[in-house]
Amino acid sequence: MLYQPELIGGHVALDLLNTISWRLEPSRTVDRIATPEALATWCAAVGLSADSELEQVAAVRTTVYDVVLPIARGDGTGDLRELQVLLADAVRRATPAGPRPLDWTGADLVDELVLVAGRLLEREDLSKLRECQDGGCGWLFLDRSKNGSRRWCSSGDCGNRARAKRHYERVRAGRQV
Repeated sequence: MLYQPELIGGHVALDLLNTISWRLEPSRTVDRIATPEALATWCAAVGLSADSELEQVAAVRTTVYDVVLPIARGDGTGDLRELQVLLADAVRRATPAGPRPLDWTGADLVDELVLVAGRLLEREDLSKLRECQDGGCGWLFLDRSKNGSRRWCSSGDCGNRARAKRHYERVRAGRQV
């Protein structure tokens, strides 16, 4: 089956983190970019060039997730030291790429992903960063809904599952009375 990236995070860095499905349920966890072909498909979907090793991309993904997840949970930030080292290295290799003096393009995919993660932390309103409320999902997104009430990564996936579960529990409770 052809991999179709789900870009629901509202930011490329979050979409990278969301390439691991069911992160919080180890028996169900799936790495959606575990092959060079899948990585190339994801990169094409987000407008990047897939020119790095899977292991390097996975390492950046883990580092960024460890920093961003505590923010989504309202626990401050994770340990920034490793990401700061990656950012310094990426900027050293980067070239200017835009109207702003500090808009950089990475020398390769890993550098570009690190720079994208830096932009997430620097430029986005992190008070809108959320973790999907499905207990096993683990996906992250920026809640840009009008009233700030988005609860799930996808209303059609985790949201439907939660609504079906609530319905089942109501029906079951009604039968037991």
